[in-house]
This record gives sequence, C-alpha cells and structure tokens, in this order.
Amino acid sequence: MQHTVTQDTLVGLFVAAGIVGLFFLALQVSNLSSFTEQKGYTVTARFENSGGLKVKSAVSAAGVKIGQVSGISFDPKTFESVVKMRIYSQYDKIPDDATAGVFTAGLLGEQYVSLEPGGSSEYLKEGSTIEITQSAIILEKAIGQFLFKSAEEKAQDKK
Repeated sequence: MQHTVTQDTLVGLFVAAGIVGLFFLALQVSNLSSFTEQKGYTVTARFENSGGLKVKSAVSAAGVKIGQVSGISFDPKTFESVVKMRIYSQYDKIPDDATAGVFTAGLLGEQYVSLEPGGSSEYLKEGSTIEITQSAIILEKAIGQFLFKSAEEKAQDKK
C-alpha cells in the first residue's frame, strides 16, 4: 500500500510541474511574462501599415528589447496607424532622428518594432515622435506583386 501512495504522489507532482511549465511557456509566447510596469518614456511613430503588431509587442534596438508597444490606434485624417511605444528609462540616449520599422521574428510570425539609431546629438524623450518609419511587409502583397510581374513578363515574351 505504501508503494502505491508514493508512486501516485510522484505522478501527481510530475503532472503539476508539467502544468506549471506550460503556464510559464504560454506567458512567454504571449508577452505577458512581465506583470510589473517598468518606468520609461513614451514615443510615437506613424506607419502606413503596422501589420500584425499588437499591444505589448517588443520594441528593440540592435536585437535588445528596450521597450514595448503601449498602444495602437488609427488616424482617420491621414489613414495611418499610430503606434505608441514605452521605452524603458535606462535607454534614454536614443538619438531623436532614429528610424522605426515593423519586422517579423521567429517561426510564429510575431511582429516587433525595431529602432535604428541616427546621428543626432539630441535624444528621444517623453512625447517625441519618430518621423522616419518603415511599414510591415505584407507577405500576401509581396507574393501578388511577384506573380503579377511574372505574368506580365510572360505576356511580353509572347508578343
């Protein structure tokens, strides 16, 4: 009887550890692992198309996470996506002529904002706007343009 209770307890502990592991994995994949709000400053960038960017998506520079997206809205006057980003306070030396682009990371297609520093001696601060942006590349649009160009070339070859 003692052997069965010990074995059942070990199996129960193993299953519980597996469930906890899956929970933390789900938090990492969904960018919900940071429950605390880090101090920082908010900057804005406008994109023609922000693709699948989401609130809490990463903001990175040189491959290092330096913040996260805090809000995404639509400007009905300019028909642009307005992305607000919270940059962590320890990264306060980003030149104000930096450029922002929406890129895809990983196999799951998670999108993030990448900042490329410029050469200005002034730095981004609370309320700054990043002027130079590169929108997300839409895979379906790129494939459509390739197919259209290929069909056009074949039609010209027949002439």
